[in-house]
Amino acid sequence: MCHAPASAPEGSGANECARVDNFCARAQSNAQRRATGARFEAHALAFLRREGLELVARNVSCRGGEINLVMRERDGTLVFVEVRARARPEFGGAAASVGWRKQQRVLRAARYFLATWRVGGANGEAHTQARTPPACRFDVIAFESGRLVWLRDAFRPEAHQS
Repeated sequence: MCHAPASAPEGSGANECARVDNFCARAQSNAQRRATGARFEAHALAFLRREGLELVARNVSCRGGEINLVMRERDGTLVFVEVRARARPEFGGAAASVGWRKQQRVLRAARYFLATWRVGGANGEAHTQARTPPACRFDVIAFESGRLVWLRDAFRPEAHQS
């Protein structure tokens, strides 16, 4: 588990509620929640890039599933990242909010992504469908009590097979 120093994402509009919890979800409209979510995703993306990961895709969605960030490690591993933030720790906080159902939605979107993703060739060559899927990992970036917590390999697809 990795931690980043406490800091509000840029442009978070540091009001009284933001200083305490990074944001105040209760007072936000749907549009404000989406904007707040986008700020946390941008903060998570900047952190992951500093850690050496490369952005592959953002906000991948399909019927019944979604992924905030798809990153690639230096070794080629695809990392599907769920970004979560909670204003208050009741009900377990941000990391605990990625329960079985949310994991199912991420897995569904990951399967869709892998089925449709095209691997770029060298020197701008035409894209080709990957013959074998790359190694994959499912991470969670949780903003807990004003700090970023990176949960590598937070869950595995095998745990969801019946």
